[in-house]
Amino acid sequence: MMPKALRARLMLASLLLLPVFFGLTGFALQQAFHHSLEAAEEERLKLQVYLILGAAELRGDRIMIPDELQEPRYSQVESGLYGFLHDGNELLVWYSESAKLLTDALIDRLDTEGLNTGDSRFYRLQEHGMFVYQFALLWEIAGREHNYVFTVLETDNAVKAEQQAFNTRLWGWLSAAIFLFLLIETALIRWGLKPLTRLAGDLKCIELGQSDKLTGEYPTEVQAVTDNLNLLIVNERLQRERYRNTLGDLAHSLKTPLAVIRGARQEKLSFDEYQALVTEQAARMDQIVQYQLSRAVKSQGRTLAKKTPVAPLIERMTAALSKVYRDKQIEVTLQLAGHYQLPADERDLMELLGNILENAFKYGHHQVVVSFNNNAGMLQIDIADDGEGISPELRQTILKRGERADTSAPGQGIGLSVAVDILSSYDGELIIGESTLGGALFSIRMPLN
Repeated sequence: MMPKALRARLMLASLLLLPVFFGLTGFALQQAFHHSLEAAEEERLKLQVYLILGAAELRGDRIMIPDELQEPRYSQVESGLYGFLHDGNELLVWYSESAKLLTDALIDRLDTEGLNTGDSRFYRLQEHGMFVYQFALLWEIAGREHNYVFTVLETDNAVKAEQQAFNTRLWGWLSAAIFLFLLIETALIRWGLKPLTRLAGDLKCIELGQSDKLTGEYPTEVQAVTDNLNLLIVNERLQRERYRNTLGDLAHSLKTPLAVIRGARQEKLSFDEYQALVTEQAARMDQIVQYQLSRAVKSQGRTLAKKTPVAPLIERMTAALSKVYRDKQIEVTLQLAGHYQLPADERDLMELLGNILENAFKYGHHQVVVSFNNNAGMLQIDIADDGEGISPELRQTILKRGERADTSAPGQGIGLSVAVDILSSYDGELIIGESTLGGALFSIRMPLN
């Protein structure tokens, strides 16, 4: 089963690959050293052939080789170095004193056929533990040419011992190299994975609330991940903020239909009329809930929407608010000349107009005037009341979520901030001024196209 830890995976891969790599390296070095030993052995035996050839003498019609050669091992029985001379008929003409005890089976293996004059041959008799070097030459004796083959044998004991010593040293050093390499790689892996360890620590700090983003410096390969994580953290924080705001907006939006239903008991309505009113407001609340839920999950930005008539929307909103604030007996004046339509979602417009109109009904004394006109391609909707108005220094403050100009009246102070949020998604704006009635004037400006 593959380990989950990245460090363990890298170490496991090293433990699997390093022996293979160093094993192949050791095998290649072994073979190279073996070939070099055989090449050196061939050169030594060639020199021995030349030594015997240099000592050979002609005596009559025969070649004679002295008993005592320059190399003393030829005179020592089973010394490990042996010399032979065959004629052209493969008959043994001479052999050294050291070869007296060699078996006939070994001597019979000395094949002298197939060698032309000047040719040499080097091979190994593995089963007898011997290296063989043969050299063919043509010798003229008494006017006649004779073919001879000089053969030198030497045991492979020295080569084996040297090869064994080399193998022992080689695999000892390679084993030490593997161990040292693993130690170095462990340190390198720990150093290389240190940014990931630091990243995990920074994430833990964020989880514990000790930090709000990843602030450390990371390698280029990790920096892209940290940047994306920071973006994810910011988006998640904004999403949570949007959820909290949506809950507040939902509670704020449901106040009007609930107030209409609650105030309906004061009117003398028939059962059918009361049932129709409750059904209408329940549908309105359901629409509000669906709208606020969609706002909670959608990303910021303007979306394509069919055009919505403005005048009927204002008429419906003012009619509902007149019922909610019937005790104030607000006189509503609608100056809605023209059939203007806005490229905006109807629910957005209802939320936008509902918040501002409710402020006018809440803070106005007796009059609310709503009008609109085309102002250079922008539909300007003016909502005026005859209340106390808003001082210039508070006009920007009240547009922030939770800020209110009048804390004596009930409310959460989020209606205008919601209106500004909706307007910003449609490239619109909200301007607060002073109305001719003496109260506040809210001017909504939105593009008609």
